[in-house]
Amino acid sequence: MYRTHSNGELRLTNVGQEVTLAGWVQKTRDKGFMMWVDLRDRYGITQLIFDEERTPKEMMDKAKTLGREFVIQVKGEVIERISKNKNIPTGEVEILVKELTILNGSIVPPFTIEDETDGGDELRMKYRYLDIRRAPVRDNLIFRHKVAIEVRKYLSDKGFIEVETPVLIKSTPEGARDFVVPSRMNEGQFYALPQSPQTFKQLLMVGGLDKYFQIVKCFRDEDLRADRQPEFTQIDCEMAFVEQEDILNAFEGLTRHLLKEINGVDVAEFPRMTYDEAMKKYGNDKPDIRFGMEFGELNEVAQHKEFSVFNNAELVVGMAVPGGSSYTRKEIDKLIEWVKRPQVGASGMVYVKCNEDGTFKSSVDKFYDQEDLTKWAEATGAKAGDLICILSGNTDKVRTQLSALRMELAERLGLRKPTEFAPLWVVDFPLLEWDEETKRYHAMHHPFTSPKPEDMALLDTDPGKVRANAYDMVLNGNEIGGGSIRIHDKATQALMFDHLGFTPEEAKEQFGFLMNAFEYGAPPHGGLAFGLDRLVAILGGQETIRDFIAFPKNNSGRDVMIDAPSKIDENQLKELNLKLDL
Repeated sequence: MYRTHSNGELRLTNVGQEVTLAGWVQKTRDKGFMMWVDLRDRYGITQLIFDEERTPKEMMDKAKTLGREFVIQVKGEVIERISKNKNIPTGEVEILVKELTILNGSIVPPFTIEDETDGGDELRMKYRYLDIRRAPVRDNLIFRHKVAIEVRKYLSDKGFIEVETPVLIKSTPEGARDFVVPSRMNEGQFYALPQSPQTFKQLLMVGGLDKYFQIVKCFRDEDLRADRQPEFTQIDCEMAFVEQEDILNAFEGLTRHLLKEINGVDVAEFPRMTYDEAMKKYGNDKPDIRFGMEFGELNEVAQHKEFSVFNNAELVVGMAVPGGSSYTRKEIDKLIEWVKRPQVGASGMVYVKCNEDGTFKSSVDKFYDQEDLTKWAEATGAKAGDLICILSGNTDKVRTQLSALRMELAERLGLRKPTEFAPLWVVDFPLLEWDEETKRYHAMHHPFTSPKPEDMALLDTDPGKVRANAYDMVLNGNEIGGGSIRIHDKATQALMFDHLGFTPEEAKEQFGFLMNAFEYGAPPHGGLAFGLDRLVAILGGQETIRDFIAFPKNNSGRDVMIDAPSKIDENQLKELNLKLDL
């Protein structure tokens, strides 16, 4: 056998035992008459020792040829270390090597395979198989495995059945762009890779599998960010004979289970907030509620003087920054420059210092007196020692801008603690959103989301005000899951397609299979999908999903390790009846 023990296993209780170990050479320390080698595998590091008194010269010479990342096997005796290392579990013992076998050599790696490496992101992605040898990456992948196992255990114990759905499906016009796959046997026709298994899980409900889940790969050809990848993994779930409350309770249970089992955290409450409330208080639909800084709307107390910037604004809105009155003018000017960056897009910022003596000092003292500023403090919940930051302009834009500032300041103030978890349900989303470019409504979630029953009449008179039977789970300012109660009758689904601009012929062409299925007794049903990559990252105290994916793409959607996407052979193009005009 190649090994009797792993490199993270041996302790003082093993002293005197003959063992066989295998792994990679982490580093060597050669003192001439004595040599130490750190041997690494995914379980840990064990120190090996060679010395001239106890090691044959031939083996000593062989040990001196070892370089970083050589793959070796050793046999020897576990002995107690004279100089112990308290930083590693095996630090009280070492192996006096009696046999050394070099299983494979290695060229010098392009970066150091250590916790703190000298390799940049692109370099480490190019050699990802080497990066995985580093403890932080390895531990992230093991952490992901633990989360996935707990998900499967919990849902299986609750009666959910895991079912695989197709990867080669039909392209639909709703949602993000599809990745398409040409069919060799059906000339001129294409499959699409699924953005989600949405229609298939609804068909499983029609088929009578009333509790379904799947940990599934999904694909979206969209612009990338740190928390997005062109291929990602969902925990996809659906239930039949349920209402919204049943769904929320079921997946609160899963989230509680994960936080307890993975992080050792008990969560007492999952507060609920409507979409409108989230936008009004926090400026976005996935607010981080681990800290305050809620927005206060100031139109009534700020638009009565001669300050035209506020008077001409659709919305004047502010928030109180705890302890911010201590900021210097230079620090405040930097904040103003920050909100004026193109990424945020504000034209400026008004501020008010709430002094410890109860007075106020603002950047608009020319227009507003102490009584006015007192009302601003009341509206934003500001206390003595705080700084009120105020933006104004178009309602949607200014809320987004102030939300960005809120998150930036929370980061600077250390309020976004990765070991604290604050889940939240956001409910009552708009069913439809208007697209200025296409001049029509689009489904905010997808076209199978059910309207709130009490809003059905508004579909014909005021579609923009119809609320969806939809919900998102938010954790620490990140959407980790979302879903809805689905439309389960053909008439309502046809009405929805009509409001989304589909002709009856187009609806039948795209979704006829689902409409037909609804004629055979579709039960009321609904579901939710968690983004596994993002969920794992947040549970792991981070927000960048790339760190928890074995072989991620870069920010341009490229796999720099295998150099994909890439051109394909001319003969393959001919077989697919495709021509590229380059």
